[in-house]
Amino acid sequence: MLIEIDYRDKRPLYEQISGKLEELILCGVISADEALPSVRSLAIDLSINPNTIQKAYDALEQKGMCYSVAGRGRFAAAADEVLPAKKREILDELGKVVDKALKVGLTREELTSYINGEKEEKYDTGNQSF
Repeated sequence: MLIEIDYRDKRPLYEQISGKLEELILCGVISADEALPSVRSLAIDLSINPNTIQKAYDALEQKGMCYSVAGRGRFAAAADEVLPAKKREILDELGKVVDKALKVGLTREELTSYINGEKEEKYDTGNQSF
């Protein structure tokens, strides 16, 4: 499986795992209705506690990214079914960031040029770059 744990990441392990699985499902690497690895096998592969994997799978299921079949395991949801909700979530987050940016004085034009890839250092941001 294509999951790597970053022990320097401040996010809990279960969030890293569920986030990576979510990404794999949305990108189609894990196809619709494909079985996810068992809790035990993924825990062994990643050398972490099975309870952590269970928590990651529970988080995925709450987001609608996978579903359980009694006695058979968990399966990936179809990306086209969960993608609209994910897009809405990202747009909501983006809206909050845009509101913050406007409050600190960035203009819509500046934001648009940044989104369009014009990331020249035009603003006095200290040592940070856009």
